[in-house]
Amino acid sequence: MCRAPDPNTRTPVYRPPPRACDAHCHIFGPGDRYPYAPSRSYTPPDAPLARFKALQATLGLERAVLVNASCHGIDNTVILDAIAQSGGQYRGVANVNDSFTDEDLEQLDRGGVRGVRFNFVKHLGGTPDMEGFHRLVRRIQRLGWHLVLHFDAGDLIEFERLLDRLPVPFVIDHMGRVSTRDGLEQEPFRLLLEAAQRENCWVKICGAERISSAGPPFTDAVPFARALLEVAAERILWGTDWPHPNTGEHMPNDGDLVDLIPAYMPSRALQQKVLVENPDRLYRFGE
Repeated sequence: MCRAPDPNTRTPVYRPPPRACDAHCHIFGPGDRYPYAPSRSYTPPDAPLARFKALQATLGLERAVLVNASCHGIDNTVILDAIAQSGGQYRGVANVNDSFTDEDLEQLDRGGVRGVRFNFVKHLGGTPDMEGFHRLVRRIQRLGWHLVLHFDAGDLIEFERLLDRLPVPFVIDHMGRVSTRDGLEQEPFRLLLEAAQRENCWVKICGAERISSAGPPFTDAVPFARALLEVAAERILWGTDWPHPNTGEHMPNDGDLVDLIPAYMPSRALQQKVLVENPDRLYRFGE
């Protein structure tokens, strides 16, 4: 089991610009309609679409990228249904494997999916089958999709050469899950900054609660986000990671996470770029 999100979302002081996008969030269940995968490594409390819509209204966010979490396995119905109800305001990142035919992938594309996610983190099963990984990379290339890579900090060292060879855009989740305790000069973060300068690399400056060693309101993550913005502002995304599955000691309040945005990017121009323009380019909201 994992914990439920904070039910008392604080209205943030900061108000995002129109069409601002939460580029990393999940919908869980309800389990009686969207069953959790038998092989899942965790069972989340239901966090259904209605609750997510209420959260967005409180936070002042209009668009979203729904990342299908591993607890739903390769059944992407929960995000496809949410996208279909969004009036063009949501896009998705799917879980797929070699059992998916080209027509299956094309159907996901028509449903608003724009990428696939691979978990490398140990608590979600560790390194995927790399032969299957490379086969799927070749197949999604023709769709104009991208990869989302969920790494532990150490994976940035182990898979550095892999990033050099990827022929499609890729997104690294949660600032690479580096620990703020280890400082800006740590090798995983140095490698992340180098990767971020590649033209096909994007990074999400979400997961402050996952990398923080100081706890709420997670301001020790600010220098890491700013360092990434300095080298690749045109390929940085932001998200809440609601409903925060498998979070450590501190369950964040999403109002606090939104109020970190102006600390990350003080100028309105930069906020517009990261919250609106960047996700619009990668996820093709206009299509």
